[in-house]
Amino acid sequence: MLYDADCPLCTFVRDWLVKRPQLVPLDLVPAGSPAARDRFPGLDPESTLSEITVVGDAGQVYRGAAAWIVTLWALRDHRRLAHRLSTPSGMRLAKGAVLAAAKWRGATAPWGGRVYRRGDGWTYHPRDGWHHTPPGCGSDACVAP
Repeated sequence: MLYDADCPLCTFVRDWLVKRPQLVPLDLVPAGSPAARDRFPGLDPESTLSEITVVGDAGQVYRGAAAWIVTLWALRDHRRLAHRLSTPSGMRLAKGAVLAAAKWRGATAPWGGRVYRRGDGWTYHPRDGWHHTPPGCGSDACVAP
């Protein structure tokens, strides 16, 4: 499982997961780290920082709600819950939980942090949300090709 090591929610969940009895061993790797890049060279490091990503032992890649369900499935005390969440109605609940976590994470993460780096051109304006200006461009300096 790849997680954002700079996110308080992500590290809390990581710490919680390592304390749970596991039926399938979980290997928790900081997303975007040299270890993650070495182990998973085919994964985009930026996307793994913006959304929970789980890589299965056979190379399967799970993201978002599916990643949470797979992670719960690995835990002895939560496998039954994972089976319930894998149904169509359970998946809607899992997606809602992931969206709520993402909203909390976005509200508490420092802007310009690991998810949207200023170097990537992302900035946040409380009045009207996220904006992207490609690196090297001023607000009106670049002309679309």
